[in-house]
Amino acid sequence: MKGCSGLFYTFEPLQDQQEFAAEVEVRAAHNVLEACAQTETIARVIFTSSITAVVWCENRKSTADVDERHWSDPNFCRKYKLWHALAKTVSEKTAWALAMDRGVDMVSVNAGVVMGQELSPSSPYLKGAAEMYEEGTLVAVDLKFLVDAHVCAYECSSAYGRYLCFNHVINSPADALDLARVLSPDDTSSPPSSGDLRLSKQKIQNKKLIKLMVEISSGEIMSAAH
Repeated sequence: MKGCSGLFYTFEPLQDQQEFAAEVEVRAAHNVLEACAQTETIARVIFTSSITAVVWCENRKSTADVDERHWSDPNFCRKYKLWHALAKTVSEKTAWALAMDRGVDMVSVNAGVVMGQELSPSSPYLKGAAEMYEEGTLVAVDLKFLVDAHVCAYECSSAYGRYLCFNHVINSPADALDLARVLSPDDTSSPPSSGDLRLSKQKIQNKKLIKLMVEISSGEIMSAAH
């Protein structure tokens, strides 16, 4: 990494033996952050995490809107075998602890489920999807939006802390059907009737990220004008 000014970190979750994913991800996050701390040229680390590191806890139904200040409870994740959420939660906490201890400038991007051809019903993110849907916290992100968010987090000097990253809220039967069709393109289910389009109240916010992206976009427009 010598000579690099920034590092974008992401970890592909294990598809098998998911109960061991947390240990693997923690070790990987620790090693990468330690390497960054020892590399003088690294100015910022962008750590890709997940919305699942935010939404899972015992009292989630009684809390106000979920945002970047919330964390999933590792014990809750273990209890309900939410292995993806557990791995993302403990690895991100490990990264933050090391970043603060070693003086590494780190920003995390906590992504919703990434829409695309590689998304499948077996995606570990989707464990608990029905509960997230009912609770208004099931969200998705297009790849381009996710990439733009990472670039903003790296380039904007005022970026700090965690950013929840999504541009689709899946909180109606029609939304759920659209997701199901992405997961199973051969599905021939009929669209829900208008009488079935009941919204679950959105309980997750990404205002901090939107503000950051607007700021950097406005700056680019002003620079172009000059």
